[in-house]
Amino acid sequence: MIVLLGRIFLGLIFVLAGFQKTQAMEGFTQYMVAGGIPAFLAWPAALFEIAAGLALIVGLFTRYAALLLAGFCLVTAFLYHYVPDDQMQMTLMLKNIAIAGGMLMLYAHGPGRLSIDARRGGVR
Repeated sequence: MIVLLGRIFLGLIFVLAGFQKTQAMEGFTQYMVAGGIPAFLAWPAALFEIAAGLALIVGLFTRYAALLLAGFCLVTAFLYHYVPDDQMQMTLMLKNIAIAGGMLMLYAHGPGRLSIDARRGGVR
């Protein structure tokens, strides 16, 4: 039950953030471009967050989703939050790094028995 709660909490961050981006796509696109990411990747990035977050919540392809989200967190941490003179941005960077650590733990230990992966026999 604890692993399920952890997956839900971790996944919810991405589902809500992705959905929020879809509601303010123009601003999000400008933010992405400011970090050096091409504008055409704004929709795929938002949809990725939603899909990967949902995958974590239900425990489907959990290890893959966790590994991809760990990378996503690290990239966004350093592209958008590494501002040594801004304490809030550095806190956000550390938050992203911590979430990436949680994702790596999920990758290493799997989704737990209360997951679609477990029902499919994909848990080791």
